[in-house]
Amino acid sequence: MGKLRLASEIWLFLSQNKKYWLLPIIIVLVLMSALLIFAQSSALAPFIYTLF
Repeated sequence: MGKLRLASEIWLFLSQNKKYWLLPIIIVLVLMSALLIFAQSSALAPFIYTLF
């Protein structure tokens, strides 16, 4: 429940302050962190590391 509350508060901040340009930055950061977490626990790790 805490993660959902955090996401809703971030959305409220972005919408109230008209900071919609921050949304792509947040999405890229979340996707990159998910990729790194996936890379640590996968047999595909050597192939993912070649992307960087």
